[in-house]
Amino acid sequence: MNTFKNIIATKEEFAFFREEIGQPSARAAGKVISFIDEHCIEFISKSPFLTMSTSNAAGKCDVSPRGDAPGFVTFLDEKHLFIPERPGNRRMDTAHNLIENPNIGLLFLIPGLGETLRINGKAYICRDPELLEMSIANGRTPLFGILVEAEECFIHCAKALIRSGLWYGESWPEKEALPSAPAMLAAHTNLPNQTAEQVAKDLQESYKNRLY
Repeated sequence: MNTFKNIIATKEEFAFFREEIGQPSARAAGKVISFIDEHCIEFISKSPFLTMSTSNAAGKCDVSPRGDAPGFVTFLDEKHLFIPERPGNRRMDTAHNLIENPNIGLLFLIPGLGETLRINGKAYICRDPELLEMSIANGRTPLFGILVEAEECFIHCAKALIRSGLWYGESWPEKEALPSAPAMLAAHTNLPNQTAEQVAKDLQESYKNRLY
């Protein structure tokens, strides 16, 4: 951090460029609502993917992807959602964070739509049998889920997704040019007898047999 100390903005500098950027429009400033309305419900019901941001008691942050068929997130009432926990890597980073710090941020995406839905609030580990039964997928009942209490809900503009070309297939790199997840895992874990080829084989077996 000392290397970059001279280029990190101070509070005074932030105040300056905050003034340069200007104030948000009345629409941007007033778009936040404190409950899940019918527009949010429709968005969530059509979203197959979200990112879940949490932090622990020390403030160390984590963002976790969550995805399933559209409708996998259950709307309970105007303040509450239930997100089932599907099998992952068993690190349980999100769950550990929520036990220490209930603050959460969600970002819902719908393929092909540039705008995203942001929901901020509190979240808790939940093992309610009725909610778990409602979240059965592929014959498997989740062990637990995340109960979210919404405090802020608002639509986010499409500029980031337009700039990135995320939904434009013609902008996607060729498959051969993509980073190799197996190679990254093999290098980062540095375990004996774990080549990229072996990791790739293990990943494919997991994706085929342990999605639920």
